[in-house]
Amino acid sequence: MNLKPSENTKIYGMENFFHELSGLYKHKKLPNKILLSGKKGLGKSTLAYHLINYILSENEDYKYNLENFCIHKDNKSYKLLQNNSHPNFYLIDLLTEKKSIDVGQIREMISYTNKSTFNNMARFILIDNVENLNKNSVNALLKIIEEPNENVFFILINNSEKNILPTLKSRCLTFKINFTFNESLSISNLILDKNVLDFINYDLLSFYNSPGEIISLFNFAEEKSINLKDHTISSFISSIIENNYYKKNKPVKILLINLIELFFLKKYLITNSKVTLINFYQKFIKKIYDTEKFNLDEESLFLEFKSKLL
Repeated sequence: MNLKPSENTKIYGMENFFHELSGLYKHKKLPNKILLSGKKGLGKSTLAYHLINYILSENEDYKYNLENFCIHKDNKSYKLLQNNSHPNFYLIDLLTEKKSIDVGQIREMISYTNKSTFNNMARFILIDNVENLNKNSVNALLKIIEEPNENVFFILINNSEKNILPTLKSRCLTFKINFTFNESLSISNLILDKNVLDFINYDLLSFYNSPGEIISLFNFAEEKSINLKDHTISSFISSIIENNYYKKNKPVKILLINLIELFFLKKYLITNSKVTLINFYQKFIKKIYDTEKFNLDEESLFLEFKSKLL
């Protein structure tokens, strides 16, 4: 199941947000600085791509289908946005193997906004994973969003579990997005066209899972031919570590870290040694941060977790 936001022709669970944003645009009240904030995996980026497609495809064949909240695959703007080649669209995201969005990326975007356009259509700057902007990047961005060029709209995507600078947040109209656990399950069922709980042991899920996280778990298990009904959270974490599935695979590493945090939560609820567990958890999370920041050996980190708690 494809999770790439630019390729998703349908939105799930975001209809009310889309209706509100498209209504603002229709009445010429769409803010030129929007922040979509919420847990990773809710579909915020997909929502942004649908809003952008709705506006850019207004006068095209196969324009955006407002009735069903979907994009026709023969839509011209859809194809251009997929390839990041639409003249009225500019994407900024964290580059592979980079720790942050650097100031050079922001400067290139500023150069783009200063160029004249061949049409009078709106231009969109989409900044995904905005929490990865470093201090210099934020300062450069603040200058351009204070007084953006005419008909230029900024849409910022924030993983709310990570903070962004208040100076940036205060300049945007924020849309806070969240789903209940039952909503996440229902959306996952719709996307996968099956009942998730028929394929995944309930022990592997938490009340904080987003649809993206559930589908990533499902896709990973399908790729590796793993039966998730046969695994508890402990056995599944052990399998990922023992088989080194996380190595040179950032999505799987993120999945592993999320599962470890869920393991700590479940352990905390049943253990009598809560202080000891909290101390270990805090030290472990700091080690994860240091491992990423200083590019340290992650194998020994996960093996330590496995030997001490599993």
